[in-house]
Amino acid sequence: MSWTTPADLRAQVQRLWDRGDLLRAVVSDAVAWPLRLNLKAPSASDLSDRFEAVRDWVRAVADVPQVRLEWREWNHRVQGMQRLPAVVWLDTLQSALAFIGKARQAQGFAALWQQTAAAQPTLLAWLSRRPLRALDLADRWERLLAVVAWLQAHPRPGVYLRQVDVPGVDSKFIEAQQGVLAELLDLALPPEMVHSEARGSALFARRFGFLGKPVRIRLRLLDAELPSLPGCRGLADITLDAASFAALALPIEHVFITENETNFLAFPPSARAVVVFGAGYGWEPLARAVWLNRCQIHYWGDLDTHGFAILDRLRSHFPHAASLLMDRDTLLAHRLHWGEEPEPARHDLSRLTTDETAVYDDLRFDRLQPSLRLEQERIGYGWVCTRLARISSASGSLVLPANCA
Repeated sequence: MSWTTPADLRAQVQRLWDRGDLLRAVVSDAVAWPLRLNLKAPSASDLSDRFEAVRDWVRAVADVPQVRLEWREWNHRVQGMQRLPAVVWLDTLQSALAFIGKARQAQGFAALWQQTAAAQPTLLAWLSRRPLRALDLADRWERLLAVVAWLQAHPRPGVYLRQVDVPGVDSKFIEAQQGVLAELLDLALPPEMVHSEARGSALFARRFGFLGKPVRIRLRLLDAELPSLPGCRGLADITLDAASFAALALPIEHVFITENETNFLAFPPSARAVVVFGAGYGWEPLARAVWLNRCQIHYWGDLDTHGFAILDRLRSHFPHAASLLMDRDTLLAHRLHWGEEPEPARHDLSRLTTDETAVYDDLRFDRLQPSLRLEQERIGYGWVCTRLARISSASGSLVLPANCA
């Protein structure tokens, strides 16, 4: 039976709720009343062939609360004069809300609307656009409005989230609500108070002028003769904030960057050199260190598509950066250690050398093996030492440990 059932009628109204139309209708003319619902009724042949089923259907539709029916009278050749529902109407918003049991929620939305109109009228557009989301936030809405008001009074405050002093609000609340707060603040703050280039919850602090956690850069001095930092002696493992790293004034010629901590810790000593524990795609903190531009930078990442993509991104800040152990000879010499890259990159990379591009294409086009990956820690240590010695042979700066000889 394809006739419209009471459940079908409710489903039509529920869809209006799910789209937010009924909540918008609480505060606007989003829906025109009366509202006609779709109705598929029995045909003349149904009256002949399924008379009892038609009678049961009429009774079920007639018993639906809240709706108003328009009837049609048929003078059927077999059954005589019959009266069937032809049109179903919901006359008012209240009827529609009661039909699906949403009257209380609609009252709550009306209260949110009135509260927002009084406190932050610029946010009414957000409420209209995302009414169901607003309902989900009803128990937090007053605190969200309070945070918005605080930012309006303290634009780009230059403090940590922990220092926001709003009753009932702590830094954990702000951190948990960063997504919705960003949407609200974008509307409530003047454009010049929003750093529009900083997007996503991870950049919430920068977007709205809060202090973020200092970025830490970890490095090891590879030359015991380098001037020691206060409290550091020998081949020290040092972690600095980005500003302190940028202010370093060491007589460095070589900077090695590796993405693997074990490689970082086991990196062979080298004259006038440091090794930096890499930062994936996040090279901006390193880019603040202008002194890196006078050093030879060697990047050692995984021999996979994302390793080359990270190298490509590094060169957007340091075009002179060279790759280390990311070549075809290294790849083929370690066939026994090949693995699989979960989600290979496939896009073009414009900053690779000709040789690097050839290896990258072999990887992204699965020419050697599908989703091929050689992780950097699987490369033989002797191979690493030999390659480092080759790189440094011109200057004679590399000092190899005994187990590399």
